[in-house]
Parts: sequence; structure tokens; C-alpha cells
Amino acid sequence: MKKSLLLLSFVATIIWSCGGEGQPAKTTISDDGAVTMSFGEEITPDGAIPLADMVSQLGQKDTVFTKVSGVVEAVCKKKGCWMNIVNDNGDEVFVKFKDYGFFMPLDCEGAKVVMDGYATVEETSVEELRHYAEDEGQSTEEIAAITEPVREMKFMAHGVVMTE
Repeated sequence: MKKSLLLLSFVATIIWSCGGEGQPAKTTISDDGAVTMSFGEEITPDGAIPLADMVSQLGQKDTVFTKVSGVVEAVCKKKGCWMNIVNDNGDEVFVKFKDYGFFMPLDCEGAKVVMDGYATVEETSVEELRHYAEDEGQSTEEIAAITEPVREMKFMAHGVVMTE
């Protein structure tokens, strides 16, 4: 009995520590052949504001609940658990996913996305920045060069719609 309980605890710990694969994407193809993938909570692209508008709103508030559009610049290369979104103005936001409930494809750089959730401005520690740099596949030298925390825009996405 003790061995069974110990084995069950061990397996549960391994599953929990490795994280799940998240929800699978929902793929749709429109009448004109456009492919759309949805992740997390079901959302539509309707009513999304440009990233620049969200940046302006964050200048006036601590937290902004919104639906925003942008382009994927980078994604976690280990399992797609975060991404950076940019626009033509050079604005950038670091995106995580609610409750680790879904992940993005590892090769989605350049894809257009619409996200629903909330944005904040927070400081990211050197340790966390190095972790993300490692996830992105940066070299040892690039990771070691990170020596200062960064104040940056962050977004907690509840749902994402991606078009290629």
C-alpha cells in the first residue's frame, strides 16, 4: 500500500512539474481559404485595438483590460508558453497565457494575432529575463550579458486568435 501511494505521488509530481500540453488549437478554414487558429478561451478578432492604442492606454492606467492585435516577434522555443508581440511603431509586449492553459506553436513568428486579456507594466528580474532568453534559444554569451532588470509591458492572454 505504501509503495502504491509513493508511486502515485511520484507520478503526480512528475506530471505537475513538467506542465501539461495545454489545450489543443482549434483550426478553422474560411470560405476564402484563410486559416485561423484559436487558443484558450474562444474569442473573435472583432473589436481588437492596435497595439499602439493599448500602449497609449497603459500610459494612463496601471492595468488595461482589452482585446489587442499585433504580430508575433518571438515565442518560447521549448513549449510555446510565452510570446513577444510587436507592431510597426516598435512597441513590444511580453505575453503569457492564463493558468498555463494553452501554448502557441513554436514556429509562429510573423503570424498576426488578436489576444483578449489584460496588460500591465511590470519589472522583470534578471533571473527571469535570463530564463526567457534561454527559452528563446539565445547563446550563453547573450544570456550572460543580461545584467539589469527591465520594466516592460506584459499581457495575460485569456484567448488568442492567430492567422498566418
